[in-house]
Amino acid sequence: MKVSVIGAGHVGEIVSQRVADKHIAQEVVLVDILEGIPQGKGLDMWESAPIEGFDTRVIGTNKYDETAHSDVVVITAGVPRKPGMSRDDLLNINTDIVKSVTKEIVAKSPQAIIIVVSNPLDVMAYVAYKVSGFPAHRVLGMAGILDTARFRSFIAMELNVSVRDIQAMVLGGHGDSMVPLPDFTTIAGVPLAHFLPKAKIDALIDRTRKGGGEIVALLKSGSAYYAPGSAVAEMVEAIAQNSHRILPCAAWLTGQYGIKDTFVGVPVKLGAKGIEEVLEIPLADADLKALRTSADQVKENIKIIKL
Repeated sequence: MKVSVIGAGHVGEIVSQRVADKHIAQEVVLVDILEGIPQGKGLDMWESAPIEGFDTRVIGTNKYDETAHSDVVVITAGVPRKPGMSRDDLLNINTDIVKSVTKEIVAKSPQAIIIVVSNPLDVMAYVAYKVSGFPAHRVLGMAGILDTARFRSFIAMELNVSVRDIQAMVLGGHGDSMVPLPDFTTIAGVPLAHFLPKAKIDALIDRTRKGGGEIVALLKSGSAYYAPGSAVAEMVEAIAQNSHRILPCAAWLTGQYGIKDTFVGVPVKLGAKGIEEVLEIPLADADLKALRTSADQVKENIKIIKL
């Protein structure tokens, strides 16, 4: 297994480190346009190998040649929204970046699976899908795993229980329109409603929707990267081990849930070929409506971009 990570910012470096620490790949290639940054970070990670006990070679580079024949390529490259920048500005700037990156991926690794992390995530997954020409099962976005992890972590904090005993799922777009599913949330198999009243559950759902913004506000500069990096590593691991994990990911829908021709977060079966199946679970009417509304918002953003 060879994994390339495009973008050596905080998310890219955490993805690389997690993949190496977990012995998921034989080689990780970290790419960035800034001279010295990926090389330095890659070398630093490799020098931790004797201490951590992994043999995954981590290589930093400014060129795509070293990424050739990658099995998985993770796209984290892009710019955050800055003061004075409109949503349209951000969409088109990152569209250009992801478009350029995707063309390089296709040229060097035409059989790769692409995982998109760049924001706005669902739209950027669409860009990678359209530009690459890859089949839909080989292009997916990381969002649901991160949003679900936040929901689970907040429940664990509220109840003072282990996160390992909490099962949950968050669907929809990666933003305020995401759709946490309390009816599918359990603690050691016991429904969440047994532990918390509706008002408290609603408060946790609201915090989950605003989870990324909460971290941005605390950091003052920058955004989350530890949890996003771990979420990507879980996806890469499922692919590398062909473990057929059921995970919420941004996937191209062709009619499932009454949604078509867009990317949105849904439960998928993830294995060596990428998305093996999009699972349609029975949603309450309100949740299904919210999922479709979330998908419509992604479609509206897709209309803005210039491919």
